[in-house]
Amino acid sequence: MTKYLISFPSEATVLSEEEFPIVAAESHAVIEEAKAAGVYVFGGGIEEKVDPVLISADGSVTTETYPGTEIKGGFTILELPDRETAEEWAGKIAAACRCSQELREFMYDPES
Repeated sequence: MTKYLISFPSEATVLSEEEFPIVAAESHAVIEEAKAAGVYVFGGGIEEKVDPVLISADGSVTTETYPGTEIKGGFTILELPDRETAEEWAGKIAAACRCSQELREFMYDPES
């Protein structure tokens, strides 16, 4: 089976205070559905209050990052049999989160 990344940038979700708990509950319900189906690998949101750092091969740490790699928002990794199924799950997550989701496929790695 193939692993898929389903994600959205934080600015894609604009919710009122009243909507937030509803969306959170519906999103968690989709994740619970994925867990029950045995397809959930990992998920979460990027902590945007903590700045990323770049670690070099010699172990030095700098506050820069690669150009164009700003990552923020939420993501879910699911292991699924095909892209069509991945699109279906992305649709469920999009409905729960109230925003479109990006779908990416991980390359096969025999070690993972």
